[in-house]
Amino acid sequence: MKRLLPLLLAALAALLTVGCATLDERQRQWIFQPSDRSWGYTAELAREMDEVWIEFPSQVTGEPTRLHGLWTAAATRPKDGPVLLYLHGARWNVEGSAPRIRRMQELGFSVLAIDYRGFGKSTPRLPSEDMAYEDARAAWDWLAARYPNRPRYIFGHSLGGAIAIDLAARVDDERGVIVEGTFTSIPDVASTMKWGWLPIGPLITQRFESVKKVAKVNSPLLVVHGSEDRLIASDLGRRLYEAATGPKRFVLVEGGSHFNTNAVGQGLYREALAQLFSLK
Repeated sequence: MKRLLPLLLAALAALLTVGCATLDERQRQWIFQPSDRSWGYTAELAREMDEVWIEFPSQVTGEPTRLHGLWTAAATRPKDGPVLLYLHGARWNVEGSAPRIRRMQELGFSVLAIDYRGFGKSTPRLPSEDMAYEDARAAWDWLAARYPNRPRYIFGHSLGGAIAIDLAARVDDERGVIVEGTFTSIPDVASTMKWGWLPIGPLITQRFESVKKVAKVNSPLLVVHGSEDRLIASDLGRRLYEAATGPKRFVLVEGGSHFNTNAVGQGLYREALAQLFSLK
């Protein structure tokens, strides 16, 4: 996300020469940065998890779609405890989220984490906002079919937080929603950056306008942000929280960055889960 604004400024120039369709494709590439790569030791940690495949016919593209995911059962109550759909952010594949997935498992969740189209081993197609929403819904339906009697939660980090908010606004069977290091909309993210005064908002096609959807989330909402997040300003997380109308809590993790808030704030996570969701 830190390179988003310069890339969108380049898109503004591109609009004058290549047209709207190409501009849309470039925005999708720049916002998602789809990859089959992880980082550091994360691939090793992911090998301890079970692979999952989710197949469905896409209404967005009209093509058969196959999503790759990782599943890890909770150490406590693996058969009747809460399950969590984990939605990652841009750039790295699902293996890159293995440490954060493991920490959510340590908090008591059995976790399904997926790669959107264009990431990892999922269908190799340039992702879009609508495709990502559809992929999240397919994974949610997969969880519902296999664990209909277990409480199900939605988690999203960064860009995945916007996808989580969209999903929660569309379904009514989630027990709660957790978003970390996320934002109100892509135009709002662009406005917080160095050249944010430039009027590029109307040119952004992949808008991810969570702030307009969050009031439709009927389950409890936990919004977590790091005080030292240099990619997504914590003010955007707080504004998203303020727009929510249901039961909610905002947790600012002192010293947390865009990448380590989940680790630094593990104790605060545990406390918030107990208070907001009655999870211990």
